[in-house]
Amino acid sequence: MPYLLRVHLPDVPGSLGRLATAIGEAGGDIEALEIVEKNHDGTAVDDVLLEMAPGAMPDSVVSACNALEDVHVVWISRYAAGGNLFLDLEAVEDLTEAPAEALDRLIEVLPLTFRADWAVRVHRVSGCGRATPGAPDDLPFVEIERAARLDVADDEESLYAGARIDGNEIVVIGRRGGPDFLDSELARLGHLVALAASIARD
Repeated sequence: MPYLLRVHLPDVPGSLGRLATAIGEAGGDIEALEIVEKNHDGTAVDDVLLEMAPGAMPDSVVSACNALEDVHVVWISRYAAGGNLFLDLEAVEDLTEAPAEALDRLIEVLPLTFRADWAVRVHRVSGCGRATPGAPDDLPFVEIERAARLDVADDEESLYAGARIDGNEIVVIGRRGGPDFLDSELARLGHLVALAASIARD
C-alpha cells in the first residue's frame, strides 16, 4: 500500500539524503518525491510517495523522520491513487489535449495534482456541477478573487480550497483530515484554474 508523507525539513545540502536513509531504515521505499514549498527561513516542505516493506508500519517512518534534527512530519496517509505523483506539467498537458473539455478535465486531474480527495465545480446559480467521486453534493458559491482556503459550515473534518473560474463559477478541492493547503499550493491552484479557463475559451 503506498503512503504519502509530507515533511518539513531544512533546505540545505544533505537533508534529503538523511531523510531517505531514515525512511529506508524504517522500512519505507521512496517511489517519488516532490518539493511542495521552499520557505524564506531556509526550510522546505516535501511530499514523499513511499511503499512500506512487508511487516513495516508507517508509524516507524514517522518516528524515524521526526528523530532527525529540525525535521517534522506534517502528515502521513494512505495514497489511494498510487503510482507516481501527478505533476503540474502533466496536468497542463492533459488539459490541452481537448480544449473544449478543459474545465471538466481540470476537475478530474486536480485531486491527483494536489493529493486531494475530491474536486467540484460550483456555479453561483445552479450549485455543484462536474465533480469527482466523494465530493459534497451541496457546496455554497463563494465570492473569491484569487485562490484561497475556504471555511465550510458544519464540516470540521475536511479542509477546502477554491479558485475562481469566472464571476459565476469556482473550483473547490477538499482533503479529509489534512494536511493544510499551503500558500504555494493555493498559488498553483489559481494558476491551473486560470489556465484551464483560458484554454476552454480559446
